[in-house]
Amino acid sequence: MKQLVSLALAAAVICPSFAMAEELKSGLEKGKGVGPFYVTKTAGAEDDGVAEGQNLCYRCKNGARPQVMVFTRSTDEKVVALVKKLDEQLKKNEEAQLRAFVSMLGDSKDAAADQVKKLATASNAKLVPFVVPNEFENGPEDYGINAKAEVTIILANESKVVANHAVASAKELDLDAVIGDVKKMLN
Repeated sequence: MKQLVSLALAAAVICPSFAMAEELKSGLEKGKGVGPFYVTKTAGAEDDGVAEGQNLCYRCKNGARPQVMVFTRSTDEKVVALVKKLDEQLKKNEEAQLRAFVSMLGDSKDAAADQVKKLATASNAKLVPFVVPNEFENGPEDYGINAKAEVTIILANESKVVANHAVASAKELDLDAVIGDVKKMLN
């Protein structure tokens, strides 16, 4: 029995992914439809026709256009970098009508609003709206955002999910993979 325990511990040290139960699942799966959900615009995208403080469905406003929906509980530098890269993609892909918005999740609506304003300032994004969902703790119920996920990113086109990225810690975010999927979605 001791040998079996020792072998299991050695495998966990040598191959950490072997010890993990499974990858974190959060958000809608590929192929699922993206439903409406309401948010309050808090910052960003000054020229998108939506006033700060307005409650609306950005997913609906974006229609069937290609869009990136970021749900985050973090203002980590990786999230700031993601928002900067998304802002660049919005500018580069204006003709494709690419859209994106960042939803801050949190224990209270006020705390989430404060955090998303901090993120907007840190990223200096010009085209990305920053919002707080009405369902601020875990996002829209039918989107299945995992409470253990610090960041969940849903890419959708034609109102269907084309890719999903979720991480327990923002530090684990693979920016190249996310931006790669944005580019794939537009081709």
